[in-house]
Amino acid sequence: MRGYEPPAGLTMAAYRFALDPTVEQVAALRSHCGAARKAFNWGLALVKAVMEQRQAEATYGMSGGGLTPTLPWTLPALRKRWNVAKYEVAPWSARNSKESYNTGLANLVAALRNWSDSYNGRRAGRRVGFPRFRGRRAGIGSVRFTTGSFGLAKTDRRHVKLPRIGCVRTHESTRKLARRLDNGTARILSATVSYRAGRWWCSFQVEVQRTDPVPARPTDTVGVDLGIHHLAALSLPIPGVTDGRGMVANPRQLETALRRLRRVSRRCSRRRGPDRRTGVEPSKRWQRANATRARLHARVANLRRDGIHKLTTALAARFGIIVIEDLNVSGMLHNRRLARQIADAGFAEIRRQLDYKTRWRAGTLLVADRWFPSSKTCSGCGVAKTKLPLSVRTFTCEHCGLVLDRDVNAARNLAQLATLNELDQSAGTSTASCAGTLNKPAGNPGKTSRAGTGTVTGRPTPQGAGQRQRSNPQTQDTLNASSLNG
Repeated sequence: MRGYEPPAGLTMAAYRFALDPTVEQVAALRSHCGAARKAFNWGLALVKAVMEQRQAEATYGMSGGGLTPTLPWTLPALRKRWNVAKYEVAPWSARNSKESYNTGLANLVAALRNWSDSYNGRRAGRRVGFPRFRGRRAGIGSVRFTTGSFGLAKTDRRHVKLPRIGCVRTHESTRKLARRLDNGTARILSATVSYRAGRWWCSFQVEVQRTDPVPARPTDTVGVDLGIHHLAALSLPIPGVTDGRGMVANPRQLETALRRLRRVSRRCSRRRGPDRRTGVEPSKRWQRANATRARLHARVANLRRDGIHKLTTALAARFGIIVIEDLNVSGMLHNRRLARQIADAGFAEIRRQLDYKTRWRAGTLLVADRWFPSSKTCSGCGVAKTKLPLSVRTFTCEHCGLVLDRDVNAARNLAQLATLNELDQSAGTSTASCAGTLNKPAGNPGKTSRAGTGTVTGRPTPQGAGQRQRSNPQTQDTLNASSLNG
């Protein structure tokens, strides 16, 4: 729910269950998802028609009240127009729940809002394009229920109840959510049914009153340095989670399944797949092979998510203060040699889970500044190196003689940032993030380079070499003014 804030003491959580629907229920679920797509495409066509009509009228010199009235991009306005036109546009609309059409219109409103915010500069990140029409081949989609009779079945803990569909059997028990509902510590707000990787899912959005225990070591700090060779390096080892040095092994789920994925992908490429240009329908053999490939991708994602959940839960349950880095993952993915390994690690998912799990347990998550030289700084004496290539896996300090794995050294530096942050707060200073010593482009004052201001070989640098020549702004303004006056 956009803009919804739960009351004090409650948090938002999602409970997702796999479904085992009957053949008739599958047909009903597909009909509901298709109805949501129909409402989305109808609303988008109406919005585009109004926009194009107003643009055409503006070219005729019309303005003000002479133009076609605008159509508000709000859910109540679109829903009101749909209720008037639904009997003509979709005579079969009574077969499905009204929530299916409401889902499509709500998705359209969100897409238009995202495009408008991105176009006007109110949305950060990559530019969002204007919404496009949705086809059947793009996926079955989903449907969301916010009103009506939905939730867990009262008979047992193996069924969920959905409007106009009935009780659908779940693939697993719903006891985790049922216990909270029986105790009065949870309230279901909505239910979303979707189709992913050959299976139907039902996700409940729930208001939960959580009573998670505080961390076992609430005053201890741990630094977490994420990487590829090892998924994470901790400043303090955890028995059963890390090795003796504090390293968490990287399972590399995608790399493990890559051989089988290639074989299944080749099988799909040899069979007749869909072609939008010629309108060729996919063959049954291609659909079976593509379903196998989708299940394999889903298995890789589930294994990765399970491993990350175990790691983040272990960290949040043991340490009261966790320090991580603000990694530029989108920039790191531009490295074509490491992009697949970086995406397989799931750095953003680790940070997302640590964020809400530390809040659940009354812990603290500190994010180090992106320019903090955690790997190049000695955790023993604090002297920073000017350069440390990725090929150098062992950190050696020329100042104090410390020899340590570079990832463990970075984790210890991150852990020390929590102490520096506490000292800054006690002194009355505040920073936007847990930054410590920033590694600005001008270099670090504690650098260990002995070369001085010359070249690598020791010869003095020629005058003006290696430096960009900057023009005097006053002289440049004088030249521009003289050229305009002349």
